Amino acid sequence: MSDTLPGERSQRRKLLFALIPLAAFLSLATLFYVQLGSDTQRLPSALIGRPAPQFALPELPGAGLPAFTGADLRKGSVTIVNIFASWCGPCRDEHPYLMKLAADDGLKSKGVRIVGLAYKDEPGQSLRFLNGLGNPYALIGVDRSGRVGVEWGVYGVPETFVVKGDGTIAYKFVGPISEQGLRDRLMPAIEAALR
Repeated sequence: MSDTLPGERSQRRKLLFALIPLAAFLSLATLFYVQLGSDTQRLPSALIGRPAPQFALPELPGAGLPAFTGADLRKGSVTIVNIFASWCGPCRDEHPYLMKLAADDGLKSKGVRIVGLAYKDEPGQSLRFLNGLGNPYALIGVDRSGRVGVEWGVYGVPETFVVKGDGTIAYKFVGPISEQGLRDRLMPAIEAALR
């Protein structure tokens, strides 16, 4: 005969049944963490190797730059398309690296340019953002509705695309650009697109 009393067995059984959902949740959470991890660069993009979407965005009033269209991506060299918003904290964090890219004389000499897509933002706020932090963009388009962002497959801001001179999307950088991300991922993608 067992040394446990019927009441103790009942309590153990209840405890076991209470722990099963917790164990299942922790197992699933671990699986998701291992599969996705914290590397947002692993998020897939069906657009890599395909032509950039056709679109026409209005200019950012007061920026003194032309509007941004899909046809602009088929004019020669590599274009870096940065999708940003003034309300996006990580966009502020990555902005110095965009300014660094825009000032890179080696990239300029190869015709590389950066264009901006102001995503779901009020134009006045976008302009204040750029006036306060600097403007790295050669062209800026305003996507107030977010429709063009959807065509680009945007998960959220910031996102940056490298587009070859023929308009083919070569690379997608998800999240804010950092010093390491610029050095280890974005610059090699730009160099590869230039070849």
